[in-house]
Amino acid sequence: MISNLDQYLKNHDQSIKVLPSFFAILKDTKDALERLPKWERVAHIFWLMGPFILLIERTPADVWLTILSLAFVVRSCVKREGYWLKHFWVKAGFAFWFWCILTGLLSDHAIYSMSEAFVWFRFPLFAMATAFWLGQDKRLLYAMLTSTAFGLLIICLILTAEYLIVGQQYDRLSWPYGDMVPGNYLAKAGLPAFLVIVALAVSIHGRLSGLCGFLIIFSMTISVIAGERINFLIRACSGLLAAVFWKPKIWRLILLLIIVMATVGFILIFDPNIANRFTKEFIVGITNFEDSGWMHVMYGGYLIGLDHPIFGIGTANFRIDSPVLLADVPYTLIQPHPHNYYVQMFCETGFIGLVLGTVFLWSIIWSCLKASKTLRNNVFGAVAWIIPFGLFWPIATSADFFGQWNNIFMWSAVSLALAGINLLPENDKNNK
Repeated sequence: MISNLDQYLKNHDQSIKVLPSFFAILKDTKDALERLPKWERVAHIFWLMGPFILLIERTPADVWLTILSLAFVVRSCVKREGYWLKHFWVKAGFAFWFWCILTGLLSDHAIYSMSEAFVWFRFPLFAMATAFWLGQDKRLLYAMLTSTAFGLLIICLILTAEYLIVGQQYDRLSWPYGDMVPGNYLAKAGLPAFLVIVALAVSIHGRLSGLCGFLIIFSMTISVIAGERINFLIRACSGLLAAVFWKPKIWRLILLLIIVMATVGFILIFDPNIANRFTKEFIVGITNFEDSGWMHVMYGGYLIGLDHPIFGIGTANFRIDSPVLLADVPYTLIQPHPHNYYVQMFCETGFIGLVLGTVFLWSIIWSCLKASKTLRNNVFGAVAWIIPFGLFWPIATSADFFGQWNNIFMWSAVSLALAGINLLPENDKNNK
């Protein structure tokens, strides 16, 4: 099946225009939806609305994700489709999930921990739903990437309005959520579209290349102003990988780097508070153990893991047990979670849980990376592996691995990376 977009890109390899590309995606989307049964058409339209639903609040976003995950399970049972269970990353996900439930059962807060472990699986299940159902048609996958790009633009405009109207609060921005988390949307939910935008900016000619360059500078500026340093680094490092991984023109890459660095530098000069947060405070946080709050949080999780090496303290129990277990322990800081995925898996599910969780996460990276070797001529297929690689990078401070808000943003992006495997020829795809 050759889509209208694929045909257009073949005919305009180096000079791609904006409107014809957009109209090709719209026509492809319409054609793909018309071929679906009515209820599946509704489900796919609902899926394509996701990037805009994520802009509302955590409850609507969670309802969106959960409905689609459960619909996938029901559909698989009704159609007796279990082929997706044969994929290694799926098996690894189930193995880790079962172990999380077991550690919850054996913990001091069994009901709470087991329930947290049980419902957490809706996030990996959503990735399975996207990879093996919702994103199987590459025309709809391109449509979802387009929706994600529009969502990225909208939140940038919202945050620009917040900065101009009310300014930062505690060195951060909070619209449209009321919480200091909009950088999560930029760095996680918006990452698939951002990587494609970066790759196109440094590789093609035409108006689309110029538009991509503008969007990169605009969104990176907003990332700095939002004040979330790790989310800024996720975007910066992932974007750099995308820029060098897919057919870059060196002079375009250098020019883009100079402009982005100059823009960020100007912001740091213009706003001393932002400069202090991204330079002095950040350097102290990663180099000075005695004064680093986030190192103290991770260290506390590490110590708890050492004291409970087999089963841990139970999934999601860090927020309950850490005030007692870390009372009066030097260089520890009480927080709801240890601020590192791997430390959290270690202290809450023990060493076995850490191994199972690591295998699960890195099997996702490996599946996407293997596909990228064959998809060198497809911009998203070539860079999709960077999404889980950047989000699951072990040496970083991170949000709650079993929490709601972080997982909604994160797995919405990872699910698209896994759906990118569907861009492979059928024989290659079945071997992934």
